[in-house]
Amino acid sequence: MFNINNIRKDFPILNRKVNGKPLVYLDNAATSQKPQIVIDSIVDYYSNYNANIHRGVHSLSQEATDVYELARKKIQEHFNIKESREVIFTSGTTHSINIVANGYTKILEKGDEIIVSAMEHHSNIVPWQMLCNRTGAILKVIPMNLEGELILSEYEKLLSAKTKLVFVNHVSNALGTINPIEEITKKAHEFNAVVLIDGAQACSHIKVDVQKLDIDFYVTSAHKMCGPTGTGMLYGKEELLNLLPPYQGGGEMIKEVTFEKTTYADLPHKFEAGTPNISGGIAFGVAIDYLNTIGFTEILKYENELVAYATQRLLEIEGLKIYGTSRSKTSVISFNIGSIHPYDIGTIVDKLGIAVRTGHHCTQPIMEFYKIPGTVRASFSFYNTKEEVDVLVSAIKKAKMMLQ
Repeated sequence: MFNINNIRKDFPILNRKVNGKPLVYLDNAATSQKPQIVIDSIVDYYSNYNANIHRGVHSLSQEATDVYELARKKIQEHFNIKESREVIFTSGTTHSINIVANGYTKILEKGDEIIVSAMEHHSNIVPWQMLCNRTGAILKVIPMNLEGELILSEYEKLLSAKTKLVFVNHVSNALGTINPIEEITKKAHEFNAVVLIDGAQACSHIKVDVQKLDIDFYVTSAHKMCGPTGTGMLYGKEELLNLLPPYQGGGEMIKEVTFEKTTYADLPHKFEAGTPNISGGIAFGVAIDYLNTIGFTEILKYENELVAYATQRLLEIEGLKIYGTSRSKTSVISFNIGSIHPYDIGTIVDKLGIAVRTGHHCTQPIMEFYKIPGTVRASFSFYNTKEEVDVLVSAIKKAKMMLQ
């Protein structure tokens, strides 16, 4: 049974106060909070078996290697990835995207076309612009409508024999829109285009099956999934990963090194140069276990109820406008009130112990589309409550009264 009171006890930070008020943490799209079991796993590694992995014959090294590789196996099973070697540990979503972007430098040719959507995070725009600059490829953009939904009829018009790559986020971090990635992927594959999905905002809300969706590359960050910062995942189909050259050179990613020639290791180590974030990888696996113990069906059901309640309560505030009203969305609500600057609202509610995000959320093209400087973004997780929504609404009303 989903018991919100018991769940909240798992997160020590939820007991603290900010500016003398109980913390109301509504910035989950930026990073999620961590349950004690994840925190303990990091302490346990450094306290009891801290050692470098894959390289030592001594007991600590072997133990650390086993637990680290067990975490890779947990990620494989969670995302229904065919082979564990298709799971590449990275420092996060941005790192994962850049591995792929770098790898396609010698694959793309001048005049090839790549497609992104209008609602991407900067980390799923800038690397592809850089790739176009290196290769002469052409970047095209899937437009969106005022509800914050991609216009798929326009996407279909962009696809052609010249399309080599398609990049779309699973969920918009600024609007909460859940994009129809199965349909987007299927249409891209009709033109033999390769698809990368940015799953950073989806994976804490939705259990993803990469084989069912037939995704070519899928990327995410542990810290969005109740795991630690500095750890993430790149999934890629084995044949595609084998096409890409290593992103970095160094230890661990080699088979043999001479001054004349170096041969590279097989997957996944080919892309994992140097000493990794070992405790982070282990904790990533623990976080996945924790989320699955609660259950993604229960998480999604609860969060849908929470965002519906929050939407209803926020719209009681006169002049409040929500950006991103797609019929399919996760628990993100971006809004403004009249001409009040979002930063001013964020500053006042912080004094009342409430953490929201203000600004363009690394999605400046979205803000330009709506002709606004930014929004206030309240993003919810399964450990938030309706009572916290009420506190938020009360605080925003107070901010509005002070700022008008």
